[in-house]
Amino acid sequence: MRSPTQPLIGVDDIAGIVRDGLGAGVTGASELSGGGFAAVWRASLTDGREVVVKVGPPASARLLSYECGLIPAEAEYFSLVRGKAPVPTVLAGSDNWIISSLLPGRPLTDGDSPRAREQLGAAIARVHTVSGPLFGYTGGRPSGSDWPAAFHAMIESLRADAGAWAVPLPPLDGLIARHHAVLATVERPALLHFDLWDGNVLVAPDGSLSGLVDGERYLYGDPLLDFVSPALFQRIDETHPFVVGYGAGPFTAAELTRLALYRVHLYVLMLTEGPSRGIALDADRQKLVTRLLEAELAEL
Repeated sequence: MRSPTQPLIGVDDIAGIVRDGLGAGVTGASELSGGGFAAVWRASLTDGREVVVKVGPPASARLLSYECGLIPAEAEYFSLVRGKAPVPTVLAGSDNWIISSLLPGRPLTDGDSPRAREQLGAAIARVHTVSGPLFGYTGGRPSGSDWPAAFHAMIESLRADAGAWAVPLPPLDGLIARHHAVLATVERPALLHFDLWDGNVLVAPDGSLSGLVDGERYLYGDPLLDFVSPALFQRIDETHPFVVGYGAGPFTAAELTRLALYRVHLYVLMLTEGPSRGIALDADRQKLVTRLLEAELAEL
């Protein structure tokens, strides 16, 4: 099922973007699968280059509040992490599309060896050495002068979106206040990718890490926020290859509490974005995420 946020475009549209952005022609183009927000195409150019063209949602699409300006944000993220992680080179861009170099490899799968996951952990550890100007998102989106304030703003923004979309959520009142002291131990706003699920990690034929894509949801905050999506729908521990490569663990009680809070955030986000992606409120995905969210809240 195609997400309502993904524009319906064709080869001629991609050719027009490439002509405007690079002054080059297109000999062929095909849409890539895997994402659910933007349209992503691979294009072969008349000058021999292979590029990726990413086109943001149409103006008519309803988005979550934090999703404004995500296409330019991706270009910003790639610029920030260059030299610390294998990311594409942005060749041209606008407010609603970017053209970048094509990285080698294919998306990571459950069947891959832990090598790429360990290398991903090491790369993200390097990325986390970059500090931001604030906690949370840039561009007037949810943020704060400290991490508890920013995280609270992020959760409340999602709750407001859920209300607007009539998405049912379990009670969350007081959650951040109860764990303020634990969140307040985070004193440096590290650069976070956030969306490190397998589809955004590329692996070479030899099993090594070859690329990291889809950085448009980047923000600044607790490095542990990046430990949730590499073990999607699970509770990560120190034996996970990502954690081993990062050089973290074993986790303290405070860190385990923060990880639980960040899984709550991810599950709230996934539930809230469902309708905007064309996912029915009673879909199996929503039911699964609701069960996982309720389990985390009960643990907390």
